[in-house]
Amino acid sequence: MLIHKALIPVAGFGTRMLPAAKSVPKEMLPILDRPTIQIVLEEAVAGGIDDALLVTSQGKDAIENHFRPNERLEQRLHSSGKDALLAGINQLMAKLKVHSVEQPEQRGLGDAVHRASHLIGEPFLCMLGDTIFSGDILPARQLIDAYAHMGTAIIGLEEVPPEKVGRYGIVSGQLIGEGILKLDGLVEKPAAHEAPSNFAVAARYILTPAIFGCLDQTPPGKGGEIQLTDALRLLLSREPIHGVILKSKRHDIGNPLDWLKTNLTFAWRDPRLWEQLRPMIESLLHERRRY
Repeated sequence: MLIHKALIPVAGFGTRMLPAAKSVPKEMLPILDRPTIQIVLEEAVAGGIDDALLVTSQGKDAIENHFRPNERLEQRLHSSGKDALLAGINQLMAKLKVHSVEQPEQRGLGDAVHRASHLIGEPFLCMLGDTIFSGDILPARQLIDAYAHMGTAIIGLEEVPPEKVGRYGIVSGQLIGEGILKLDGLVEKPAAHEAPSNFAVAARYILTPAIFGCLDQTPPGKGGEIQLTDALRLLLSREPIHGVILKSKRHDIGNPLDWLKTNLTFAWRDPRLWEQLRPMIESLLHERRRY
């Protein structure tokens, strides 16, 4: 079975980006000229996805509105010969159906995924909406290709330094091929000396419908939240799960420093833009040395 549906949780408050995210969802914060969520969906489409379900919440209408036509704006741009400004988003929407379901309370990533239980009855791609990637092969394509070969739930992984394992869900398992692990365990944010590996869960998953039954049986944890990692651990006791080491670089936009670093990284990848930006950065560094 081909994967053609994606689930993108975007219901969180984005507290680490306050006050910027108070009225503008963090997923709408721009990376250069595109909101983060658009880059996520472009990755999905490049992987073969044609149906995207956003798990959203009250006050996040801007995300859904971004993927709806705006006739007044389009007419204004057309009359002034600036149709190209919306070409990217219009091309994206011609290839993708975007719809949404609400998560009324912030009860964790597991609860957000569970909101799709009555809407998705087949294996699907799950993508966190505040994380983007750069590289020649993006996670959506890599995981969907891996699913075509293995037919199991798959977790995207990245190798992290030992001092950072406490920030992530960490997997254990055996390498069975180049960049592929057959998993035998998952631990949420372990201490460095207790971590079973340094392979971290990296914001991209292929999940089977069996995850919904596991979420039904996953009790709330700290803060009343239902953790997806707990449900994945239960799923692992029932069916195989593989991990795939991602070939692309992960970029987080969840806090101001990471958001700024991501913008600079994407600017550096654009030679024309970097040519304009580099003198300003060098000037700032020179001024800092002076004072």
